[in-house]
Amino acid sequence: MDFDTLRYYLRGRMFERLRRYDQAEREYRTALRFDPRSPKVTSALGYLLARQQRYEEALGYFEEAVRLNPKNAPLLFDLGFVREKLRRIGPAIEAFQAAVMLDPKLDRAWYGMGMCYAMLGRHEEAVGAFQQAAELQPMNPHAWYALGMAYHHTHKPDKVKEVVHHLFRFDPLMTRQLIRDAERADLAHLVKDLKV
Repeated sequence: MDFDTLRYYLRGRMFERLRRYDQAEREYRTALRFDPRSPKVTSALGYLLARQQRYEEALGYFEEAVRLNPKNAPLLFDLGFVREKLRRIGPAIEAFQAAVMLDPKLDRAWYGMGMCYAMLGRHEEAVGAFQQAAELQPMNPHAWYALGMAYHHTHKPDKVKEVVHHLFRFDPLMTRQLIRDAERADLAHLVKDLKV
């Protein structure tokens, strides 16, 4: 990265941290004028736009960043995330799959893939992805909740029960939600004394 690109990139980062997003965007765009092939600046602009829920605009920047740096698993995750937000579920799954091929320990890509499979009603595949996410982050209540719901949709009540017992150890509130959503009143005794 040349000096001018770096200078404007760092100014963009500073303004982003100060939550002056319009100024940060201007700085990143100026940095890209100096070096339009910088994956670092391209992805920073994509992230800034996604953070503001400007997903359609962010998409092009993440696609370009991945084109410039195709072996970057976190960038592929970001691309998948934006595609999922735009309801481009098939392409989102492709990006998440590419991310975990490069970095099998990228738990958020497994989770994103599971969410996409669940949206498509492909619950068996969702189970596999959520299992990976939960194994990588054993204290992530969202991954365990999603795994429990995937088991519910695949008609595996014993597996739902296992997830409920695991989740109850560290997140009783999420456990209660899973019991409700998976229609497991038989397990409500676990959270009956829980105060909201």
